[in-house]
Amino acid sequence: MGIDFNKIPKLGFGLMRLPEKEGVIDIERVKTMVDKYMKSGMNYFDTAYIYHGGKSETAAWEALVKRYPRESFMIATKLPAWEIKQESDIERIFSEQCERAGVEYFDFYLLHSIEDGSNYDTYEKYDCFNWGLKKKEEGRIKHFGFSFHGSPELLEQVLDKHPEMEFVQIQLNYLDRTNPVVRSQKLYEILHKRNIPMIIMEPVRGGMLANMAPDIEAKFKSARPNDSVASWALRYVASLEGVMTVLSGMSTEEQMDDNIKTFTKFEPITADEMKIIDEVTDEILRIPQIGCTACRYCTDGCPAKISIPDVFRTVNTLRRYPDDWRAKNFYSGLVSRSGKASDCLSCGQCEGVCPQHLPIIDLLKEAAGILDTEKSA
Repeated sequence: MGIDFNKIPKLGFGLMRLPEKEGVIDIERVKTMVDKYMKSGMNYFDTAYIYHGGKSETAAWEALVKRYPRESFMIATKLPAWEIKQESDIERIFSEQCERAGVEYFDFYLLHSIEDGSNYDTYEKYDCFNWGLKKKEEGRIKHFGFSFHGSPELLEQVLDKHPEMEFVQIQLNYLDRTNPVVRSQKLYEILHKRNIPMIIMEPVRGGMLANMAPDIEAKFKSARPNDSVASWALRYVASLEGVMTVLSGMSTEEQMDDNIKTFTKFEPITADEMKIIDEVTDEILRIPQIGCTACRYCTDGCPAKISIPDVFRTVNTLRRYPDDWRAKNFYSGLVSRSGKASDCLSCGQCEGVCPQHLPIIDLLKEAAGILDTEKSA
């Protein structure tokens, strides 16, 4: 059964960066955000086994599943290759996900983070593709696909071997079009040519495309003074042919309101606006940045308890604004409750799970040289 695009909202609610209070998901705020989103007429929710340290699926149950009729929303989750050590783990994980989310079936189910090497090899070793098809036959999965962080060559290989895949989730935003690691433009072209529906993740690149230097932001504001910078990034990907839905990992009610505004009266990117996006892309790429999307896959297993994405966010801010005292204050508060960049043990756990394939150990050494050699203001 194919996917009916008319039933899928263009904006998907990603449950990866939910608001927290004292280190725990703030369920009451999540409920408010879920209500706003559902009231707008949109109803696609994306979670995963590992998000929020395993608490995201449970948050979906508390804020959504318990409070709305099952047929009124769509929920997606993912099978994590790195948790599979033997074949029985697959069924155990799926059962646990159903229990966490309080559902009998998932509308969309993904093999999580297919990439060159271990993850893809694990899914093939344990025949996870056929397992997913059997779950479809049982009615426990309505639509089956995968999220992808690998090379274009691997994407072609997977699609040739598994034409039964109904959709693919890829990282795509206007900044990553020419990224030599992500190569998102090429991934898009492969999927578009094959008419495979796409779910887009990281449309604002972990918030990077929502917060710009004043001179760059002015370019967007001159053309659309009443629209946020983030709306440009979302409109860019949502305007592309073949895109099924665009995931936004919303952390605040304000982000929810702004995104709903963008998609309620959606206006595709025009040719003149595309020229502005190209200009902005060129300017951003001239500022060297650590390409972290704050997915936080690296943090749970860090033996030094370093909040790696927040360290990199601080470094990126200081690269753009060298005298920004707020960034240094932020880091000072960060290391009062987590490890310093210089605490890195060089164990490599983080590099093994990073979807962006960042040289995290070297980057933390650089960060330590910037942040740990002087007192924050």
